[in-house]
Amino acid sequence: MKMRTLSVLVLLTLAVLTTARPKAGAEQKCKSGPVDLVFLIDSSRSVRPHEFETMRKFMIDILDTLDIGLDTTRVGVVQYSSQVRSEFSLKTHSKLENMVKAINEIIPLAQGTMTGLAIRYLMNEAFSPEQGDRPEVPNVAVIVTDGRPQDRVAEVAAEAREKGIEIFAVGVARADMTSLRAMASPPFEDHVFLVERFDLIYQFGLQFQNKLCGLDLCVESDHGCEHLCESSPGSYHCLCLPGYTLNDDGKTCTAIDLCAEGKHNCEQICISSPGSLTCDCNQGYHLNEDKKTCSAIDLCAEGKHDCEQMCISTPGAFTCDCNKGFKLNDDKKTCTNMDMCNTVAHGCEHQCVNTPGSFHCICPEGQPLQDDGKSCGTCKSAVIDLVLLIDGSKSVRPQNFELVKKFVNQVVDTLDLSAHGTRVGLVQYSSRVRTEFPLNKYHTAEEIKAAVMKVEYMEKGTMTGLALKHMLENSFSEAEGARPASRNIPRVGLVFTDGRSQDDISEYAKKAKEAGITMYAVGVGKAVEEELREIASEPVEKHFYYTTDFSAISTIAENLKLNVCPAESQGEIEVKDPCACENLVEFQQATMSSLQQLTQKLTSMAARLEQLENQLLSRK
Repeated sequence: MKMRTLSVLVLLTLAVLTTARPKAGAEQKCKSGPVDLVFLIDSSRSVRPHEFETMRKFMIDILDTLDIGLDTTRVGVVQYSSQVRSEFSLKTHSKLENMVKAINEIIPLAQGTMTGLAIRYLMNEAFSPEQGDRPEVPNVAVIVTDGRPQDRVAEVAAEAREKGIEIFAVGVARADMTSLRAMASPPFEDHVFLVERFDLIYQFGLQFQNKLCGLDLCVESDHGCEHLCESSPGSYHCLCLPGYTLNDDGKTCTAIDLCAEGKHNCEQICISSPGSLTCDCNQGYHLNEDKKTCSAIDLCAEGKHDCEQMCISTPGAFTCDCNKGFKLNDDKKTCTNMDMCNTVAHGCEHQCVNTPGSFHCICPEGQPLQDDGKSCGTCKSAVIDLVLLIDGSKSVRPQNFELVKKFVNQVVDTLDLSAHGTRVGLVQYSSRVRTEFPLNKYHTAEEIKAAVMKVEYMEKGTMTGLALKHMLENSFSEAEGARPASRNIPRVGLVFTDGRSQDDISEYAKKAKEAGITMYAVGVGKAVEEELREIASEPVEKHFYYTTDFSAISTIAENLKLNVCPAESQGEIEVKDPCACENLVEFQQATMSSLQQLTQKLTSMAARLEQLENQLLSRK
């Protein structure tokens, strides 16, 4: 930050003298040192012509008190309304008379009041080397306005102050005090002024009459600095001793705790003193020669153990363990081989298979092993009501929105869709929410995928909270095809977004999960991880996916598993077991037909045998 910026207070002090005494001669001009000063004046339509003339005179009278020159005080003037216009830059004029002529030729813009836009111009353009800004010379801006800004000023003003620009905010008549404080540098009592009308604008310097050039306020005032006071012409500021930092009150000091600030590279323990630190280690460790890292006292490495297989070192101690497939005996040293399927609680749902020193679970044919490595089944056979919420905001862009639709169709391909099986609904949201199709609209993958590809891109804002509200209140209603809650069919919501929500998501993210909806969150690009985690159900890591690039979302679709396979479903399930229902009926029908044919053949054979028997008897 540029030094000695408060010296400009002296310059502003002298402005008041133009109304209290004759104009200062050359010998009375303040010699406080070089300053780069820019006036930012409001020329919106609310500033009447005679009021603008008062602002001209206000600037000229202040200039008359300054030591103008390319090596002393440089001055620039910028006016703004709905746009920003530089009247002359810091390097344009080196003489007072040329500046006065240029100020008298200013034509007001007479439009809106875009103060934030003007401050950004001030920061990026007016105080730039190309416009005459000098390194190591204080930058001072005097903003004069009569109204409330029509754009945001707090953030850009804070950024300007961070770059070393000292801002004085002068409000007249209709000006808003809150906006003035948001623009001005602290302390506000020295940098914020509000007067009732333009002809009183000169009074803003009255409170500085005692802060004249050369006055050492550190010596002649009760400055209140806890450590050090440093004077500048007409002002002062507080400093702290090495190892301390100045608090927000600008006066008291706090020891810099480098350990608490994380500005250390100690491996274990950081011991702080003002402005410095030392490292130490936990019990059982010793500090290495680099004075930062620690090494455990390893009894295993030193051979001070009698473990049969494995020695596990802890700082200053050790324990014994065994290799896979062995168990530690009661003596805590020797090991015994073991049949893990018979001796441990393996948890396999179907069958446990031993391997050397380990085991694994297997499932019946057609029932793949689940992610937990123990249970069997497939989510594809589950019956769910699934609603997908896709982000159609303008930040997605049309080509990426097509990738989003392909992502949706990849998810659809993993599901077992039918009127009585899994149902899918699609909702698109931006600044508003639109149901593309409800749960009961389509019942086959082909119908759903075709409908998805016809969805038109909305291209506006990102109201994720509104979309969650719509999903909860409408998408999972029976009117839109959701099965009654009494049927215990899982309800799943999947939210896809590429950016931060413009509204609050907390309320309806929480209500959705409280309503029993399993929530998945998929984010890409500038999506905010905290919001995605807030949307996702527990455990979050299984319901939260993120990628930096839209081209990678197909990978998410491949890895996405809707973990909702219920232990027992009470819904109307389409049975896909080849040994059940239709196939069983067909087997029964075929069996009955074969039995009937066999009965007919046996009856015919019995009749033939009886006939032959009668023939034999007749021959006798």
